[in-house]
This record gives sequence, structure tokens and C-alpha cells, in this order.
Amino acid sequence: MGVRIGTGGAVRPVPGYEGRMSDPVTGEQFDIAAGPYRATVTEAGAGLRELTHQRQPLVLSYPADEPAPAAFGQLLIPWPNRVSRGRYDFDGRSHQLDLSEPELDNAIHGLVRWAAWRPVEHAPDRLRMACALYGSTGYPFRLDLEVEYRLDAGTGLTVTVAATNPGTRPLPYAHGAHPYLTVGEPIDGCTVQIPGSRYLPVDERMIPSGPPLAVDGSAYDLRAGRLLGEQPIDLAFTGLERGPDGRAWVHLTGADRRTSFWLDEAQPWLEIYTADQVPVDRRRLGLGVEPMTGPPNAFGSGTDVIRLEPGAGYTGSWGITAG
Repeated sequence: MGVRIGTGGAVRPVPGYEGRMSDPVTGEQFDIAAGPYRATVTEAGAGLRELTHQRQPLVLSYPADEPAPAAFGQLLIPWPNRVSRGRYDFDGRSHQLDLSEPELDNAIHGLVRWAAWRPVEHAPDRLRMACALYGSTGYPFRLDLEVEYRLDAGTGLTVTVAATNPGTRPLPYAHGAHPYLTVGEPIDGCTVQIPGSRYLPVDERMIPSGPPLAVDGSAYDLRAGRLLGEQPIDLAFTGLERGPDGRAWVHLTGADRRTSFWLDEAQPWLEIYTADQVPVDRRRLGLGVEPMTGPPNAFGSGTDVIRLEPGAGYTGSWGITAG
């Protein structure tokens, strides 16, 4: 039976909704698998809702019929983190974004995390989705987006985000993502290793209050890895120590297993969040690990904002593996 809407005492079926009464609030669910890995991506925002290895979760998840809490697994485009008071200038014009974080008077986490993305390719071990972002108040630019989720039986998940400017004038661009790593136990008892040699201090509105500071001698020096304890962290790190392949790694190690995260050189910033203000039943059960092309308030400060000329594109990758 189709959905029925009351109109003047009568009811009528809505065309196209026959048989869709059970659609979850996050839309269609796309599953991929390879060896011991399984992942589920949502139509809403093309977000990573689940990732498991041998049936054990590698990221904090949520039900398909609930919106992603605290940005769980979402893609953050065309800016990650915050824009102070939603204001920024680009090419001599001032813009005002909607204040999606009104309690702190900020615009937060971009414009596409609740949008409907469409599948372009869906194979057993990979999924490619696309979204067209049209001009809107505060961001009057046209942007074509694609994301690929790919699983490998040995190396786990690789996520690649690609943006292209199909418009007629340059646009400002940045991207990020918001997975929460987990090892199935509170992070207070876990060892955390973060590759950042500098961190960005912020004020009470979570906006940068000065230039990046060296982590040396501070509570934020986790380059060698150490027990996290009750320490809260909600900061962006840069100066990331990388291997010969250009990847920087975060490791979360618990009593019985380890979950690791990498990001490539397209993302020189890494936000770490200890999940202190997520829903109570998942508080400090995961570590937010957010690859970013720019720092908080990048649009406002201009720091590491990517200028995409007409026809130009930008691509960045990150991934998660067990062990």
C-alpha cells in the first residue's frame, strides 16, 4: 500500500512510494564486503554507518532509522569543522552561511551530510556515490562530488573523495570526514597514538585563537602513543609525521585489539575528538578522527582553503584497518 495524504477528507496514494513504507530515515543502505571486512554506507550524506572486521565494530555506528548523531561517519563538504559566525570573504565578495551551530554562533560541517547521494557504481567490494551541490545562500557555487568506498580483505577500507568545479567561476573548497574509531571498550583505558607535531588552540566558541603550537612538553604530545585516561581532546593537529608513502597514522589500541586510521597528504590537518558530548550511551566509546584539508574556520581565515578554478578538481583519501 502506498503512502496516503489526507486532502479535504479524502486520501490518495503518492506516486512512487508504493512499497516504500519501511524506508529508513537515512535512505537506502549500501553494503560492501571483502574477506573479514563489512561496511554499510547511507544514501543520506553517503555516510559510513557501519564498518566491521570479523563482526567486531571498527567505528561507532547507529541505527539506519536515526539521523547520524554527532556527525558519526559523515562527509564534511565544502568545509569541515566551523566557520566563525558563518561569515567569509572570497574574491572580494562577502558571504553569510546559515548558522548550523547556533549555540556557538557558527556554521559547521558543510552542506552535504544530509543530502541524498546517488550510487554511480556498486560492486561487492566497492561503492561509488555522487552528489551535485548547487548554489545556495552563503555558498553560491556549483560543485560536483564523488566518493568511493573500497574494501580489501587485507588492508581494510579506503575512502576517496573527489570534487570538481563545473561552474564558470572559481570557488572555495575544503573537505573532511567524521568517523569515530572504536575497539569495543571505553577509550579512557586505551593507548592513543596521534602523529601531529603541532596543535591549533581554540577559544570558547571552538574557533582558532592563535597559530599552531608545538606539542612538545604538552598534554597533546601523543606521537609515541600513551594511555589516554580521562583527558579530553577536541583540537586540530598538523605537522603530521608521515611514512614514505605519504600516509600519517592514528592508532587506537585496547586490551584485545587495535583499530588504525590513515590519511594522505591531500589532508594536512587532523581533528581529534574524544567524544565527550556525543549521546550518553556512546560517550568516550570512540575516538573521532577527522581528516581535513584545512583547519577550523578555514573559510574565515583563508588558511589552506583550496581555490578550485572552473574545470579543476581535488582528491583526497583516507582509510581504516584492523590492527
